[in-house]
Amino acid sequence: MRSSLFLILLFSYTYAFGQANFLKTPWTDQVSSEAPLQDYPRPQLVRSEWQNLNGPWDYSILPKGSLPEIGFAGKITVPFPVESYLSGVQQPVGPDNEIWYQKDFELALKPNKKRILLHFGAVDWESEVWVNGKSLGIHRGGFDSFSYDITDHLEPGKKQQIRVRVWDPSDSGPQPRGKQVKDPRGIWYTPVTGIWQTVWLESVPKSYISGTYSVSNLEQKTQFFHTSVNESKPGQKVEIQLTNQGVLIASGSNTVGEPIQLKLENPILWSPEQPHLYDVKIKLLDGSKVIDEVSSYSAFREVKMAKAQDGHQRIFLNGEPLFQYGPLDQGWWPDGLYTAPTDEALAFDIEKTKEMGFNMIRKHVKVEPARWYYHADKLGMLVWQDMPSGDMGNKWEIRPGVIREGTFKERNEESESIFKTEWAEIIQEFKFFPSIVVWVPFNEAWGQFKTAEIVELTRKLDPTRLINSASGGNFEWENPKEADLLGDILDLHNYPDPVMPDPALFGEKNILVLGEFGGLGLPLDGHTWQNRDNWGYQSFSDQAELFARYSLLMEDLKEVIPKGLAAAIYTQTTDVEVEVNGLMTYDRQVFKFDLNALKKLHSELYR
Repeated sequence: MRSSLFLILLFSYTYAFGQANFLKTPWTDQVSSEAPLQDYPRPQLVRSEWQNLNGPWDYSILPKGSLPEIGFAGKITVPFPVESYLSGVQQPVGPDNEIWYQKDFELALKPNKKRILLHFGAVDWESEVWVNGKSLGIHRGGFDSFSYDITDHLEPGKKQQIRVRVWDPSDSGPQPRGKQVKDPRGIWYTPVTGIWQTVWLESVPKSYISGTYSVSNLEQKTQFFHTSVNESKPGQKVEIQLTNQGVLIASGSNTVGEPIQLKLENPILWSPEQPHLYDVKIKLLDGSKVIDEVSSYSAFREVKMAKAQDGHQRIFLNGEPLFQYGPLDQGWWPDGLYTAPTDEALAFDIEKTKEMGFNMIRKHVKVEPARWYYHADKLGMLVWQDMPSGDMGNKWEIRPGVIREGTFKERNEESESIFKTEWAEIIQEFKFFPSIVVWVPFNEAWGQFKTAEIVELTRKLDPTRLINSASGGNFEWENPKEADLLGDILDLHNYPDPVMPDPALFGEKNILVLGEFGGLGLPLDGHTWQNRDNWGYQSFSDQAELFARYSLLMEDLKEVIPKGLAAAIYTQTTDVEVEVNGLMTYDRQVFKFDLNALKKLHSELYR
């Protein structure tokens, strides 16, 4: 039972943030406050010796610079952000305060000459971590994971203590934050502060495998595995074993730090129609002795830009042009905000997007936990990954003779450094996942700066994927300069109807994309964030009227595909707070369209 104090706090939150209705998802009541989200958090690199620290932690919200000297205010359910219902707190923090966490726990792992790592999936935004009173360091970044070796700070016996301080300036600071603002309204949503992904411990040897990713070469039928090793020693090697349903397909080894090339005689290609994954075993060897061993997986797939037989630049998957169509997916939840209530819920949006006949998702100004991309890999969903936006203020505009033109953000040195550091961390961490086929550094003119430099950084960090330099961003559309034609993709936004960049001006060098369109709104009673003043780009009164208008959009979209349009993104997967543009309601309880009817409409786009 939630206490009367909690109800008072809930009323205060509702008053402050303007939410009139509490929305439950189908998974809200399945969440265990004692042990939520127990699934292994890093499916791309699996070890058997680990310990989940999700569940009840002590917390206090204090003025910035204060210490929790007189104890803590109550319990919070980690990893749900403090502003969310599922945290059990549901209070705003704000830029003038910090949230403190503390957990006393028993160490279930036995060091036995091994090292104990403390992992945080993501904490928004600046965090400092102590173990048994000793500070381990400060991390800044709301979307990338980080870890500390806590072995030397453990106390004798099993009882240990973790303390975490978090500060998040929200839209008062220059950091990447996506759609979060202190004053939610329209397309801007409730702030997310603090720990919002799984906290966990892992036992590793002194030299251990810390990362991996693979690159496929379709023409040569080879796959290159790149593996990083922490505290490696001279003479150590890495061995890769690739299996399919328990049968060894290929194996090889090489010195630590060098790529391992595997030849596949008849590789099974990964695609949305056949999302085949190989099982991978990675071993760290010192002579014949196995020092470390992890389980992973890989997909044989290749994405490129090339000119199709129709003369237009297209996105080629595995040597064939593929029109990509999917929804703008923001990954928000009415009960957990940034954090899905369960792993089943995390996979749900991808599963239903697939059932609707989409083959791609644009993950919009948010980065998900690793398990989301794992589900996309397994289900066969292509992903365009945005960098979360921040440090905004510059604008693009619509005026006669110019489709999109605006200013570029003049960022200070700290702001530039924060952006580049986190974007690099995101690419390095998530380039493992084969479902990701496009990187999107900027959305519209939301903090867009030094575009050429950021494209160059992106290309250097990952030359194997396509780059959409600025989805709907700042370009001189009527008289394009060479500097405007950056990356691989030129991307226009338009609501509600489908349009495309001019092939005569842009089509020779760039893939032409409609990065956002649609936004057809339908509020459904009992499933809205607030009782009135909900918002859509174009609103309708019932589902039949909505489907009729959507069908017209699809007819218009089919007409521009032969003219060179290579991909399109519809706004959006679900309603989010006061936005009611979703294919389903925010609580995931009602689909606004018949899924089979949508799939039939969408199938015609891929012909």
